[in-house]
Amino acid sequence: MSVVDNRYQRRVNELTRNTIALILAGGRGSRLKHMTDWRAKPAVPFGGKFRIIDFPLSNCINSDIRKIGVLTQYKADSLIRHIQLGWGFLRGEFGEYVDLMPAQQRHDEHSWYQGTADAVYQNIDILRSRNPEFILVLAGDHIYKMDYSAMLADHVENQADLTIGCIEVPLLDAKEFGVMHVNENRRVKDFIEKPEHPPAMPGRENTALASMGIYVFNAQFLFEQLIKDADTPGSSHDFGKDIIPSVIDKYRVNAYPFLDLQSGQQSYWRDVGTIDAYWAANMELISVEPKMNLYDNSWPIWTYQAQTPPAKFVFDDDGRRGQAIDSMVSGGCVISGAEVKRSLLFSQVRVNSFSRVWDSVVMPEVDIGRYCRITKAIIEKGCQIPQGMVIGEDPEEDAKRFYVSAGGVVLVTSDMLGLRRNYVR
Repeated sequence: MSVVDNRYQRRVNELTRNTIALILAGGRGSRLKHMTDWRAKPAVPFGGKFRIIDFPLSNCINSDIRKIGVLTQYKADSLIRHIQLGWGFLRGEFGEYVDLMPAQQRHDEHSWYQGTADAVYQNIDILRSRNPEFILVLAGDHIYKMDYSAMLADHVENQADLTIGCIEVPLLDAKEFGVMHVNENRRVKDFIEKPEHPPAMPGRENTALASMGIYVFNAQFLFEQLIKDADTPGSSHDFGKDIIPSVIDKYRVNAYPFLDLQSGQQSYWRDVGTIDAYWAANMELISVEPKMNLYDNSWPIWTYQAQTPPAKFVFDDDGRRGQAIDSMVSGGCVISGAEVKRSLLFSQVRVNSFSRVWDSVVMPEVDIGRYCRITKAIIEKGCQIPQGMVIGEDPEEDAKRFYVSAGGVVLVTSDMLGLRRNYVR
């Protein structure tokens, strides 16, 4: 490595040391239907052994950002337990931490977090006391790998007050995002939060430039804007609706494209906010060459996991052979004389003899009885599927008992099966 490279790396290290990351993890995620009845969206299991929040947390650790606050609110018990169990390895004596920052009515004794900006504002005294130079604001409910240190370096190099991470999305999908226009220097000239009729990129009539919900702020600038917004009558106290539009004309707001640094192509990023999107993102992981590579040792995804024995496949008779094809099977699973194909099984799942599971996501601690046929389904944690049950072959029949998405994915929970259990964590 050259002297110039060493100097650059030292500068990046200095930037990350002086940054606090705030992960907004208080939302329910109601479009995930029954999956978020008893847990916040960031706590939803994903990818066989992870929770959604593990992805932004791992990005922080891998980017050498080790001062992290997780802002919680809606039904946060499972999220809090997961972070306490799995993210306590940082060393406080070195200034490293993952702090839980629940809604505490610190500035208004009558209300909880009222919006994304208000969630940060209500913790402004804590943030000031830690004296950061930069604050990185992240959503806690997206699946992606990103080096935030590169975004920080770009923010400083361009002398920005605010930098917004952005991706290109199909115009038809853009109404779910904040959409922006930028000039040739990536300066943001216009920003519209979730427009009914999204504007297209110049020369790209079917594509819009959308915010990822990732922001780098100069800390003092952020504090000033949060106080101003808190004092503004009628504000919804949201970054996309209020803060960003109010600063575009007066301050330097830049866009940071989320591109692969080697190929220059759009990097992998998924909003798993609907049943269909959640199912599809999990299915992507089992492809031969997945766009999201969980086997990349240079960028590991950290998590808490129970200590389980290896997965086991038993019986090798015609018609009763324990096997999994084009699938991911986690620890503690037993495939007992059953067939699993193009599916993803979380830990401690049992699939009993003569059953088959195709194109499905099966969460932890599920027991699938004999002679079952399950296709294109999401089976929630702790379900006990009775012997002989057929799921995913007759949409009308499924809709009588379960939730069926617009894309034909069947969501099954214990309550739907009539097996009342403790709430899902």
